Formats: sequence, C-alpha cells, structure tokens
Amino acid sequence: MKIYRPPSPLRLTMGDQHFDVTSRALVMGILNRTKDSFFAPAATFEWDEFFARAEQLVQEGADLLDVGGVKAGPGEEVSEQEELDRVVPAIGELRRRFDVPLSIDTWRASVAKACFEHGASVGNDISGFADPNYLSVAATAKATVVATHIRLRPRVADPTPHYDDVTATVQDFLMERRAWAEAAGISADRIVLDAGLDLGKTAAHSLQLLRDSHKLASLGSPLLLSASNKTFLGVMFNREVTDRRVASLDATALGIASGCRVVRVHDVKGSVRVRDVLQRLLEVE
Repeated sequence: MKIYRPPSPLRLTMGDQHFDVTSRALVMGILNRTKDSFFAPAATFEWDEFFARAEQLVQEGADLLDVGGVKAGPGEEVSEQEELDRVVPAIGELRRRFDVPLSIDTWRASVAKACFEHGASVGNDISGFADPNYLSVAATAKATVVATHIRLRPRVADPTPHYDDVTATVQDFLMERRAWAEAAGISADRIVLDAGLDLGKTAAHSLQLLRDSHKLASLGSPLLLSASNKTFLGVMFNREVTDRRVASLDATALGIASGCRVVRVHDVKGSVRVRDVLQRLLEVE
C-alpha cells in the first residue's frame, strides 16, 4: 500500500484554533448523550458518566470532542426539544471545562445553532446538509462543517443499497456538498468531508470506500474517517460490537495512511498511538 501525502500543505480551522493536518491526523473522541447508541448503549447518558468520559478522552489525547444526542440509525423518536435538552448543556459545560474544539453531531440546524452559541465550533452533519438552514447557520457562526455522504437520510433503514460505483458516487456527492458550503460563505479550511461508512452502504461498500480513502483525500479537503466499531467491521471480520477494537485500530491505521486526517473514535488512547506512528512515517521523505 502506498502512503498518501497531500500535494500541498493541508490546514483545518476550528473556532480560533488552526491545525496543520498535512501529516498529522486529529483524533476526535466520541461522546454520546443517547440511550440507544449501537456501541455501549446509554453508557454516557447520565451527566456524571458523560463528564467522566469526557475527562478521560481529553487526558488520553483527544484533539476534539464530538457530542451527539440522537443516533444515526432507526430508533425511538427524539424530538427537537429533547435533542436540545441533551446536547446544549453538555456543550456549554464541556466548553467551560476543556480547551479543545467541540463538535455537535446533529442534522438539525436549530440544534447546531444553539450549540454554536454555547461553544461548539464544528457541525458534524451526517445528512449531507439536508436542512436548508444548516449551512447559513454555520456560516454565521463561522463554524466548521463536516459534509457526509448518506444515500437516504438519518434514522431511516437502508437494507439494500445499490451503487454502480460507490466511490465515484460518494466523490460526486461530497464535491457538490463542498460547493454548497463554499457558496454559503464557509471557507475551504473549515470544510471536512466524510464518506459516511455504514450510512446507506453494505459492508462491502464501506470497505471499498475505506480502501479508496486516497481518492477521496485527493479532493483536497480534510477527510474524516468514522469507522470505529462500525457494522462493516463486524460483518467483514465476524466480530460482535464489543469485540471490534483491534479491527477499528487497523481501520484507523489504514485510513490515516490513505489520507484521512480526522478520525472519529471510541478508543482515543489506542488511536492516538496509531496516529503518532503514522505521523512519523508520513514525515519521512
């Protein structure tokens, strides 16, 4: 496998913090205020557990934290007010406690806006900006956005997705969404792309996209990898969700080597170690 190196310096801005991600990937720690997450359901729904986990992730070296109040897959309805109640106080308190960028994992512009007002600087939207107000809200807040490919929409089952060429389809989608973000006034250094592994993809589709990370990275924007404990790893390697740590770290290594520059993970400590090794390799001429 050939290690991917950007042809020119690659920068990412979040809030007032600037990062050189040419050879160093950022590790994004996952923090869920949900009762039904696919991984360790409700483990961090209660406030004490949530903030203890946040403290752990920061101590282990997380470069940023990603807070979500609604899981991506099908489940019980979570109203807009319930989502606000789950995540806005979390963002406010995290901002008070920690000096790392905060990301809000939501597809609702209203939730993103409230979180930006309370200290979030990244809008991680798995819907591909389906809410027509999302990008204008982000632009007004000078927030960074993550453009993610999804075939249908969040919370909707997609059991038999079909693509003639999954990588080409995802490339076209991400370039279109990036153009939307730029047209809304969001600068290039505040736009991140995400292939959306498991989101309207079979396990084979997700694995192909992981292998083709270098093609997506060549689009010129920082590429986010969200593979941690995902279903495709369980299918491909016959592992239950609680037994995917090694496969997740392997996917992280492959992703970084292939051009991913933000890795969204549950295992921050392990991922930081993998990242640091790959950074040394990427810096070697």
